[in-house]
Amino acid sequence: MIDKKTLVVGMGRSGRAAAEALLEAGASVCVQDSKPDGGIDSEFARYLADKNVKTYFGEKPEDVSQFDLLVLSPGVPPSVDFIEEAREGGAEIIGELELAYRLCRGSFIAITGTNGKTTTTTLVGEIYKAAGRKTVVGGNIGRAIAAEAMGASEDTWMVTETSSFQLETIKDFKPDISAILNLTPDHMDRHKTMENYGRAKAAVFMNQTPEQYCVLNFDDKECFELAEREGCRARVVPFSRNCEPEFGAFAKAGNIVIKDERGRETIICGTDELKIPGSHNLENALAAAAIAYFGGISPEVIGNTLKEFAGVEHRIELCCKKNGVRFVNDSKGTNTDAAIKAIEAMKENIILIAGGYDKGSTYDEFIDAFDGRVKELILMGVTAPKIGEAAERKGFTHITMAEDMEDCVKKAFAIAKPGDVVLLSPACASWDMYDNFEQRGDHFKECALKL
Repeated sequence: MIDKKTLVVGMGRSGRAAAEALLEAGASVCVQDSKPDGGIDSEFARYLADKNVKTYFGEKPEDVSQFDLLVLSPGVPPSVDFIEEAREGGAEIIGELELAYRLCRGSFIAITGTNGKTTTTTLVGEIYKAAGRKTVVGGNIGRAIAAEAMGASEDTWMVTETSSFQLETIKDFKPDISAILNLTPDHMDRHKTMENYGRAKAAVFMNQTPEQYCVLNFDDKECFELAEREGCRARVVPFSRNCEPEFGAFAKAGNIVIKDERGRETIICGTDELKIPGSHNLENALAAAAIAYFGGISPEVIGNTLKEFAGVEHRIELCCKKNGVRFVNDSKGTNTDAAIKAIEAMKENIILIAGGYDKGSTYDEFIDAFDGRVKELILMGVTAPKIGEAAERKGFTHITMAEDMEDCVKKAFAIAKPGDVVLLSPACASWDMYDNFEQRGDHFKECALKL
């Protein structure tokens, strides 16, 4: 791979990490981005210049036949015309995750699903660290996994959050343990159908072998049936909060329980000992417990970490309290299912801030989840009219339009009463107004703290 002439497409976080890893490995590298300046800062621009890297910023390569390998950032669809042209010309097309796997000597845990990926990945990473394992947490969260690949040793565990976009471009990627947490409509603007979306997620277990494990949500029919439909060869480990499978992780009599291959049950901890709120977080804890247990971590370490874990930033994160009103940042709620789970986790009356970039979602179920507990819906971004129309069709008329985040927070605070919660859970991506959901969440917190 190092002797191939490579084009890295997309200069976001993943693309930069891929370019740096390839250059460190001694490869011949060019880079491309649709933005005229590649969207990169001056320091990285100097780095590329010092390495004599040819850049195609705001333009396509004039001759893609010169490249043996294209490495795509997750946000770049493989259907882009010059990428298709390169493929037809014999170039290999992979993504940053596949590149990291090829460069890395460590073992991989890969966690995907529509929702819960960040919480579960972070939690698994904390469990592995508590067990004394050399652990790197990355992928779709934190640092791009390619940035960590070259420095990993054979005893390193790469605990990786993997998105459908990353999994579209794998070939050899084979995690020791994979997990699909759930499957609900998301990214329909790119995948078009649920069948395509499910197939992209199922790629996480595509190369696994019978001695490896795949952790699947037994309560989610679409998710669990992927194993049979897409030919999973790994040992399937179910997790469930609603019933007791013959094998796997489940909630029973107020406890998180693991049942191993021999049918022996082990209590990990009490469900009421979890600090992270909501039934969806019980599912995340069950999945993390299953991954860690079948990865060889002791029940004591798993249980202690579950009881100590307080959650992740931007996911049902309490950021402040003003005049008896709580402000909760759920900017990670980038689709309707995630936002529904955040609404269900709140015990107070809600003033809900939503809206953003349209991923081709529908909003009827989102509005149905209000269930008398959302007092006011405050909307911003390009989807504001679409969500507002859906709400009105459903008979919900307590709707306020806002110009930006600061306007949303001010209007929410004016409406809220002591004991209410102002919840940012947009049910949309952030790309119409922000670079990412983290930037959006940070702005919400900044606006709330300034009140």
